[in-house]
Amino acid sequence: MKKNKIILFDLDGTLIDSTEAILESFEVAFASFGVKVPDATLIKAEIGHPLEDMFAALGVEPLRVEGYVHAYKSHYREISCAKTLLLPGAKEAIVLAYEEAYLGVVTTKTGLYSAALLEHMGVMHFFDVLVGREHVLHPKPHPEPIRQALTQLPKVTEGIWMIGDTCMDMQAAEAADVEGIAVLCGYGREELLMKCSSKIFQNSLEAIQFIAKK
Repeated sequence: MKKNKIILFDLDGTLIDSTEAILESFEVAFASFGVKVPDATLIKAEIGHPLEDMFAALGVEPLRVEGYVHAYKSHYREISCAKTLLLPGAKEAIVLAYEEAYLGVVTTKTGLYSAALLEHMGVMHFFDVLVGREHVLHPKPHPEPIRQALTQLPKVTEGIWMIGDTCMDMQAAEAADVEGIAVLCGYGREELLMKCSSKIFQNSLEAIQFIAKK
C-alpha cells in the first residue's frame, strides 16, 4: 500500500519516559560542580528545551553551561537505555502509524542518543528520519527541525502531522505549516496545551487513531 501521509513525533513525553534518567543526570551534573540540584519539579518543567537552555533556566551561569551539559551527557549516555521506557500505547501507536504514513522523530534531545534509545526499544526501524539537537541551528519552537525532517521524506498529499507534549511542538508545527496534535502523557500542562492546540489527546495512540480516520 502506498503511503501518502507523514507523521512526526516528539520523543520525551510523547513516545518515551526518560524522566528517571534525566533527573539522575541533572543531579550528577550539579553535584560535579558542588552545587545543590534544583527541585525535580523545576527540572521537569524545562524538559523539551535544549539542555543548554534547561541549565540556564535552572540558574547556571552562561560560561558554565557547557561544562554542565558535558557532565550531564557523560552520565546520561551510560544510563539512558536502562532507565528509559516506552510510554503506554507508544509501541502500538508507532506500528499503527507505520501502516499508512512515513514516520519521523523531531526532538531537542541529542539525535545520537535518541537513535540508540529507539534501537534499544526495538522501534527505530519504523522511522524514516530522525532530527535531533545537533542536526539544526534552531531547535523547536523554530520550524527548522520539522522542515529538515520533511526534506528527507517523500512528498505526500493526505496530510502532515506533528505529535508532541509541549507548546514548543505545537508552535513549531504551526510555523512549519503542518498539523499539530498535543498529547497529555508528557510534560506539558493541559491548561497550557489548550492555549496552543485545538487537538489534544491522552497519548500518541489516541492521536494516531484520530489521524487514521482522516
